[in-house]
Amino acid sequence: MARMFGTDGVRGVANTDLTCPLAFRLGQAAVRFQGPRIIVGKDTRLSGDMLEAAVCAGITSMGGTALLAGVIPTPAIALLTKQLDCDGGIVISASHNPPEYNGIKLFDGQGFKLPDAVEDEIQAAIESGTMDENRPAGDAVGVIEEVPDAVERYVMHAVESIKGQGIDFSGMTIALDCGHGASSVSSAEALRRLGADVHVMNDDYNGLDINVQCGSTNLAPLKKFVAEVGADAGIAHDGDADRVMLVDSRGNEIDGDMMEAVLALDMKKRGCLPGSVAVSTVMCNLGFVNFMKDQGVEVKQTKVGDRYVLELMREEGYAIGGEQSGHLILLDYNSTGDGLMTAVQFLASMVRLGLTADEAAELYVHYPQELINVRVSDKEAALANEAVQAAKAAAEEAMGATGRVLLRPSGTEPVVRVMVEAASDEDAKRHCREIADVVIAELGIE
Repeated sequence: MARMFGTDGVRGVANTDLTCPLAFRLGQAAVRFQGPRIIVGKDTRLSGDMLEAAVCAGITSMGGTALLAGVIPTPAIALLTKQLDCDGGIVISASHNPPEYNGIKLFDGQGFKLPDAVEDEIQAAIESGTMDENRPAGDAVGVIEEVPDAVERYVMHAVESIKGQGIDFSGMTIALDCGHGASSVSSAEALRRLGADVHVMNDDYNGLDINVQCGSTNLAPLKKFVAEVGADAGIAHDGDADRVMLVDSRGNEIDGDMMEAVLALDMKKRGCLPGSVAVSTVMCNLGFVNFMKDQGVEVKQTKVGDRYVLELMREEGYAIGGEQSGHLILLDYNSTGDGLMTAVQFLASMVRLGLTADEAAELYVHYPQELINVRVSDKEAALANEAVQAAKAAAEEAMGATGRVLLRPSGTEPVVRVMVEAASDEDAKRHCREIADVVIAELGIE
């Protein structure tokens, strides 16, 4: 039986893979497994209205109350679930995926994504056909209510988190790419209230342009825009604004590792970095790990995926974790990745540390990384293969402490990912190609 939930909810092409009947069932499941009061938000995709209607029908069919937040970033739903004393939250979004995709993410009453075990229970209930048992009737069915101040609550949460530190962004010029997504309703307003001079692009949307050649997955337009408006820094979100990527005034990228380094350094100086630990994944840059070590901060690494980062943070009481992709979790402020909160906290840390964005981008040497995806007949067999392991060991021996090799199976495709990090781009490319060629020769498929 294929698993319904991926690493970030149920996702697929809208009305083909992710259908209205499935959305209806997920709405029912939210009430059955979480409780009757469910807040619902969406990004700007054309299919959002359709799936929102189906989700809300499912909620109300179980006697629940659907609180409509409208177009709003994913992290806002995590926040509002707690603020409005909801039993759970639902976001209709496919995050950074193309416009034809959509997704449904579920949050618990504390604003955390559901654990695998609960998702599996929901899938079993849906597939068993028992979701309709004991449905309420007549005056016991649920209702839909709007939350008119949903976006305002989210914006003020971000603004107050910075003002409470006695910081503002006066004199700072910011270029912002909303990616035609949910941040269009929130990020510029928050930055302006904090005193920044904000220049915005891609804050309009028609449902068909979200993430298309823009936003955090394509920084080229932002880099050009930064130069045009003379910005000190540029900020780019993905479609649902749970991620953020930055560029400095020269167009150099400031990825999740770099942001986490600045944030962790600032937190340590202020005495609010529990255990002097920052959490990341096995894909984080070696330069980041070495820099953090030099600053007295240990980097604990997890499997790829923000849910694994969050699991470790909650289990061991850490305050910051993230991924290179710009998906950072700051548990002092929100229970999930929050692109706006990450951006404003990063800018505040820059101010406190006396850094410009240009200087933040040069805090440490970013080791070149090369990634090759190899289609294979058996992902696990490829990783255990003697010839593959020998090629990996040879590369590791050649690089010593100046590089590393990571082989891992994709969670969604018949692919083994070969990643090599080295002191030079030439070495990274050469060793990665050599290992990938062995994987292809042993178990590769066309």
